[in-house]
Amino acid sequence: MPQITILPPELRNKIAAGEVIERPASVVKELIENAIDASSTEIRIEILRGGKGLIKVSDNGTGMEREDALLCILPHATSKLKTDDDLFDIRTMGFRGEALPSIAAVSKMRLITGLRDSPSGVMMEVLGGEVKEMRDSPAIGTTVEVRDIFFNTPARRKFLKSEGTELLHIIDTVTKLALSHWETGFRLLTDNQETMNLPRASDLRERILQIYGYEFLDGLLRVEGKEAGITMEGFVSKGTNFRNSRTHQFICINRRPIRDQTISYAAYKAYEGLLPQDRHPVFFLSLSLDPRRVDFNVHPTKREVRFEHKEEIFRVVHSTLRESIREERAAYTAPFAEAPEWAVNGEPPTTVISYKMELPQNEKQVSEHTEFSYQPTLPCLYLGDTFVATAGKGGLTLIDHHAAHERILYEHFLKGICLNPHQLLFPRQVRLSHKEYMAILTHRDLLHAMGIEVDEFGHDTFIVRSIPDSLDESDLRGILADVAAAVMDGVAPQKSLKEEVAARIACHSSVRGEAILSQEELQRLLSDLEETENPDQCPHGRPTRIFFSLEDLKKMFKRK
Repeated sequence: MPQITILPPELRNKIAAGEVIERPASVVKELIENAIDASSTEIRIEILRGGKGLIKVSDNGTGMEREDALLCILPHATSKLKTDDDLFDIRTMGFRGEALPSIAAVSKMRLITGLRDSPSGVMMEVLGGEVKEMRDSPAIGTTVEVRDIFFNTPARRKFLKSEGTELLHIIDTVTKLALSHWETGFRLLTDNQETMNLPRASDLRERILQIYGYEFLDGLLRVEGKEAGITMEGFVSKGTNFRNSRTHQFICINRRPIRDQTISYAAYKAYEGLLPQDRHPVFFLSLSLDPRRVDFNVHPTKREVRFEHKEEIFRVVHSTLRESIREERAAYTAPFAEAPEWAVNGEPPTTVISYKMELPQNEKQVSEHTEFSYQPTLPCLYLGDTFVATAGKGGLTLIDHHAAHERILYEHFLKGICLNPHQLLFPRQVRLSHKEYMAILTHRDLLHAMGIEVDEFGHDTFIVRSIPDSLDESDLRGILADVAAAVMDGVAPQKSLKEEVAARIACHSSVRGEAILSQEELQRLLSDLEETENPDQCPHGRPTRIFFSLEDLKKMFKRK
């Protein structure tokens, strides 16, 4: 008796649905892409219970006639491919003909659609992939309602995350598609509340402004270039605007949001020499090229692509970004390269010491006019981000004062001690993306325990009313965005969210390498460091101090 059997159609459809529909956000993505391909200028998305209850996407696109409505829920049915050649010349968002059949196979779906010039449309009820009812209904464009996703595949449904987590994935999906299609208006309602309203924009800049606000946009540099048939435009971090996470990184190819290691690596390489360790650039990159030079048929959900010549893509992205970053950096550093007034007058300020070795007149002078940024009142010599502190007759210690301060603040935030929060005389408005806004909204108590008081202001904006003393000069928007990223990214199994948030806030507020501490501040720093539970490492695992004994020094100089 044969052991191999042909699976029944309903089971095949459920298996296919599992490849395309991973969670409610997958449904939202596929329906919005269909709406975009239908030349829609306005798309409305309604969500209930994180998409588990309802996903409804309405558009003002071309719509479908009755026969097409029946065909669109059949496997591999599509209007976007006619011949084999079309598969390698993709100019639409969707092309496999799997989205609607896959969605219909695992949900209770209603489709209402009608042609723009038709007097009447059609309404179709589909249960688990089977048409249950079809009747005439007035309609212009298309509306798809999806209820009770995975109702007939409980094993899949139980692996869905909480409603809040699934909603964050939906918001992320809508945001990415809105960034890649700025000429289309998007409106998102969750549980009958408007959470996102993005009117049609003129370009990517305006769309970024709509989503993230002016303060965020002001930290970005516009880039554009055209080479080897590849056109690139976008926005990237200015020379000092880096983040603690990869949250704000966006790539699209021919208006399709994707993930691609080649392009990401090219962006990071462009910042080589400028990007601090464990920091990440912000980038929004939109590339256009001949669709025959890129294969979108690699992944069922079209998240990844394969380039015909990925080395060429890398070179274009890297060279374009590198040139723009260097130009911006040169403009920034130009004032520092100008000769200071004291150099012209020959009178150096007291903060710069001209050290001259004094020798008897009959001896040859060995060292002449060696300059250090050094304050003689401190028992240390500053060397960029570190200083050298003597440790008596036992040896010496190198201390990274940024890492040391980070460790101190981390434990203060974690334990809620020594924060000294104070009310701001002029409360700050901080606007975030909607996804970030929702993440902060659900964890305001955690921030409040760390001395940061925020209130809702509406339209994805918070009012910051009080902060700890250590955050006086800090970037509040960057802090809230980093906290939101910690919530959205999740934390390692051995860490808690509170620990991750405390570490990110401490990194923002700790003293930077260019700051020169006074004797009193230095002594307080070293004293506070000794009182921490782990004085030898910052919250990210980097050393705060390195001790060299006299024996170590003798070995370095090959002395016994």
